[in-house]
Amino acid sequence: MDPSQLPPPPPTTNDNAKPSSLQLEAATSLKPSPLRKIIAVASIAAGLQFSWALQLSLLAPYVQLLGIPHTWAAFIWLCGPISGMIIQPIVGYYSDRCTSRFGRRSPFIAAGALSIAVGIFLIGCAADMGHMFGDSLENKSRPRAIVILIIGFWIFDVANNMLQGPCRALLADLAAGDQHHTTTANSFFSFFMAVGNVLGYAAGSLSRLHKMFPFTMTKACDVNCANLKSCFFLSMALRSTVSMIALTYVKEQKPSSGDKPTKEAGGNEEALEEESGPSREMPCFGEIWGAFRVMKKPMWILLLVTCLNWIAWFPFLLFDTDWMGKEVYGGKVGEGRVYDMGVRAGALGLMLNSVVLGVTSLSIEALARGVGGVKRLWGIVNFLLATCLALTVLITKIAEHTRRYTGNFEPLPPSAGVKGGALALFAVLGIPLAITFSIPFALASIFSNSSGAGQGLSLGVLNLSIVIPQMVISVASGPWDALFGGGNLPAFVVGAVAAAISGLLSIFLLPSPPVPDMANSVAAGGFH
Repeated sequence: MDPSQLPPPPPTTNDNAKPSSLQLEAATSLKPSPLRKIIAVASIAAGLQFSWALQLSLLAPYVQLLGIPHTWAAFIWLCGPISGMIIQPIVGYYSDRCTSRFGRRSPFIAAGALSIAVGIFLIGCAADMGHMFGDSLENKSRPRAIVILIIGFWIFDVANNMLQGPCRALLADLAAGDQHHTTTANSFFSFFMAVGNVLGYAAGSLSRLHKMFPFTMTKACDVNCANLKSCFFLSMALRSTVSMIALTYVKEQKPSSGDKPTKEAGGNEEALEEESGPSREMPCFGEIWGAFRVMKKPMWILLLVTCLNWIAWFPFLLFDTDWMGKEVYGGKVGEGRVYDMGVRAGALGLMLNSVVLGVTSLSIEALARGVGGVKRLWGIVNFLLATCLALTVLITKIAEHTRRYTGNFEPLPPSAGVKGGALALFAVLGIPLAITFSIPFALASIFSNSSGAGQGLSLGVLNLSIVIPQMVISVASGPWDALFGGGNLPAFVVGAVAAAISGLLSIFLLPSPPVPDMANSVAAGGFH
């Protein structure tokens, strides 16, 4: 809707009242920042994703080694979506309204980076601290180590949402509403996520990394545990470096003090009513509720497509290396070397996945133009995701049919063809993953700009469509897999179906983002 057609806001007697987050972004009239500053902020994703790559490739096997069975291992990941559902909208709301002299987003980014270091330390040292507090090394289950790991994981996930949301919102601030800069910023964020993934998965695939830090191998921490601990130390160093560089180099732009939200700024009566209603008592959640009430149809469809997309992705992201160790290599957790070989092969596959992800991230705009629009591109890659997830069944069956054993009935590694097929699948999945890391956030920023919503709050609302399916998968995937024998394939099949539905909705229901000047946007490389 043209902002000039909106009715005038109701009169108010409080001229000093803070503007709603639904109006903050439109109250500024800033120019896009130079590309080098956008790249500096986007590079934070490399440090952040390094830690995530380690967790995705090594943590699922690690928690099972501590004594948590596969059926319940997924529950460990509940802390991520729960903290994301609560923390990211709150952080987004308050970062929209922050008046610190350091900027709106920078204080949250700095606090998040520091807190992540604490969480990673607890995760990496969980086995040692558990033994120090009384865990017996002779028992298969180490309850104290599990408790410490869960506490560290909660801290890590809370801090991750404290860091990632404001970082994406800062990128949107630096783009200043320009569609070309917005899509470019999200593409670079996705690219640096790929860089972090490559580094993390490469580190996770090395079996002798612990020799860089000899003190990591202890009585309670074997070679695999020491490698995980060493990887976490490296991730702490990388994340601290890129965060410090970005926060030092990039000074946030500030709107002039005279900017006031008006009807020309995109405010509307419903948003203002929300500010005077429930948001007085619970301002953050009141505005989130207000954001849902005034949300336009394009944003609702975006939330639905994103939700189904993550129902497809989350089972594979949780158990990809576990699938390589169990189904492809035929190993068992804690028995022999075959399972660990499969996990390391899975980490190699994830590194290949990240290389493809990085290349694709820098080609998203060209790909979107080539297939006829961003929503069609998202739909096509969702069908590719569905196909790859379905192929995990075929690869597993071929691996089982061609399995060879030693004289002690220990399975041998799979044939070169089976291993190559599995690694190729990992690599191809980098294409849809690059789109998942970029397009939904770019569309959310564009849709929020057109409606006058705050970037932090809008991205927090989008995050709900990511964390809610993660919660469902975390609770249901273990018992669901147990119904079919305890493997990973049942959840992968559900993911394939969800990806296919997401692709259909993206192509036929998701509207194209609004573009004031289509010719100029296409010439500039923007989505259309």
